[in-house]
Amino acid sequence: MDGSFRWRNTTSAQRQTLIAAALGWMLDAFDVMLYSIVLATLMREFGMTKATAGLLNTLTLVASAIGSLIFGLMADRAGRRRMLSLSILTYSIFTFACGLATTITMLAVFRFLLGLGMGGEWNSGATLVAETWPGEWRGRALGIVQSSWALGYALAAVAANVILARADWRWVFFAGVVPALVVFWIQRGVPEPELWRRQQQERRPAAQVREMWRKAMPRLMVLLTMNTFGMFAWWGLFTWIPAYLALPEARGGRNFNAVDFTSFLVILNLCGIFPGYLLFGVLADWLGRKRTLIGYLALAAISVPGFAAARRPGWILVTGCIAAFFGSGFFTGSGVVGSELFPTPIRATALGISYNAARGLSSLAPLIIGSLGQAHGLPWSFSACAIAFACAAIAALWAPETRGLELA
Repeated sequence: MDGSFRWRNTTSAQRQTLIAAALGWMLDAFDVMLYSIVLATLMREFGMTKATAGLLNTLTLVASAIGSLIFGLMADRAGRRRMLSLSILTYSIFTFACGLATTITMLAVFRFLLGLGMGGEWNSGATLVAETWPGEWRGRALGIVQSSWALGYALAAVAANVILARADWRWVFFAGVVPALVVFWIQRGVPEPELWRRQQQERRPAAQVREMWRKAMPRLMVLLTMNTFGMFAWWGLFTWIPAYLALPEARGGRNFNAVDFTSFLVILNLCGIFPGYLLFGVLADWLGRKRTLIGYLALAAISVPGFAAARRPGWILVTGCIAAFFGSGFFTGSGVVGSELFPTPIRATALGISYNAARGLSSLAPLIIGSLGQAHGLPWSFSACAIAFACAAIAALWAPETRGLELA
């Protein structure tokens, strides 16, 4: 297909896979970010310090690395659609279970199990889309998928605000079981990619697959390094932004009331994160993956200190949207490059390692930023996130350019 490819010219399989992956990722964000949004409430309920609260999110990220490997291996063998459905079911059930927790230990266990599904959803969904859509529009297709995270985050903020006005924090988590309903449609209406089905019929010998892994390792390490630094910055920043806004100024926060807090998170996602994801896909298809990656990460490193220094609500919103635009948007590039670097027999597993293993390696970010915030205040601790974004930009210098590559 050429550059004139349009949505109206897509096949039914392309539309269904894109919608399925986008819904899965949106609802993943909805479930995962409910914790961050009610974090200040949970800290009061369980008497948690910032370090303990950060540790619980760290456990979720460690689990996501484990889940990405498990679901990635199964997706390469049993199918992308099946593992997408199973991962959604997993994170939905255990988000609901978080509402039943009566101790910090119970909450930690449920957050860990939730993370397994969270880790498996991205590589299953991104691989499904990458293998179905043409190369000329793959960046934009995965940009649409990635942008759905912002919609899920905004939806979580609205849902949590509405529920907390009428019930306690447990019902916020109970709402997290809703994504499980999507599984029925995915299983019935979404096909497996033709590329994957053909590869399954070839039944490549183990020696050939091992050779694929050997050749892929240098590229995998570059992508993993970039993602690890980028995710350290993202999780360190976005785990703590809700608490940072809600906490009183005496405790290093900005003392937003419930209405301002919810409005800020919705605007941050719809005006910062959402267009950042989408525009990355457009720029990556136009300028190339590598150049766009480096630019986004460098501008994220520059913008975070401005957000941390802002004190007036208007400036907090503007600087926050800029930091969110670049600091989140680069994830689209991670998915595009990862899906194009690796051959079909190992694509889901390799993509999962490069993306979700980075989550595991960066899992100390919520704990470290929380501990630094406890000692020095959250605005100061956010400087560590800016440094991590800069390191990710440096790592991206070694990433190969994949624009124009055909999947094999």
